[in-house]
Amino acid sequence: MTASIDKHSFDNKIELKKLRVAQRNLDVSIDKMSKQPEIDQLKFRRMKKRKLEIKGLIKKLESEIIPDLNA
Repeated sequence: MTASIDKHSFDNKIELKKLRVAQRNLDVSIDKMSKQPEIDQLKFRRMKKRKLEIKGLIKKLESEIIPDLNA
């Protein structure tokens, strides 16, 4: 059972790292796009929405990895 828990935790950490990289890449893209004189508003909004979705996934994974100290 412990091996299964450790593997799950390890998988979550890998996924967390991937999500953080994706969020950082979106951040850079959004920043570049916002400095352009004419931008595709729809694409811009979709990128910002995706960034928020990734942020939510990051928070969820962090809460699974970090034990609840109040428990």
